[in-house]
Amino acid sequence: MTLTASHRPVLADEITGKLRGMIHSGEWQLQEKIPAEPELMARLGVSRGTLREAIKALAHSGMLEVRRGDGTYVRATSEISGAAQRMYKDHTQEHILEVRVALDTQAARLAARNATAEQVAAMRELLVLRDDGWNSEDYAAWARADWEFHVLVALATGNPLLHELYVSFGGVFHADLLRQHRRSGFNGLPDEGHGQLVDAIESHDEAAAVESVNRNLNSCAEWLGV
Repeated sequence: MTLTASHRPVLADEITGKLRGMIHSGEWQLQEKIPAEPELMARLGVSRGTLREAIKALAHSGMLEVRRGDGTYVRATSEISGAAQRMYKDHTQEHILEVRVALDTQAARLAARNATAEQVAAMRELLVLRDDGWNSEDYAAWARADWEFHVLVALATGNPLLHELYVSFGGVFHADLLRQHRRSGFNGLPDEGHGQLVDAIESHDEAAAVESVNRNLNSCAEWLGV
């Protein structure tokens, strides 16, 4: 059956939703290149035009990035994350850090209240990976483990909106970490906001969790010069 013009937008919306679901579920990771058009067309059973409409919609929302001559990459895991990343470009590091202070302290407080034993154990495992990455000078692995640790703390809050907002900081957070590690004397393994934070979360000590995060972010502010 040939689709009329009135049917196309509806189908494109449906395919947009399916692609959004694949990204949100983690089928394609951040910065990962999604399959080529022929593969997606066959998998979804749609024409090239419909697929491109869907990809264009997700690129406009900030979830996908179309790189001409290369392919399409996952830029964010949700529309809110994609929109946030676009907004960060228009704000200073000081503004971003101030927002992180609000999110990190609330995440620490709620994680101390709601984190499970399994989440606490996973946090400690990520800190081991962070240490291993730093000590072996695998700074990409160090930054990735550090970021995943903070994301897990946000997840442990039990507040999905806070978690999603925090995830939106991914690109900015990584850039700051990798910029800081090149500075002479920089400590890539601070216990504040990491080991001490996990101890406080495990003890359900909300005040200590917040205090640990504040010490860590104050140190970040000094290194970033904001």
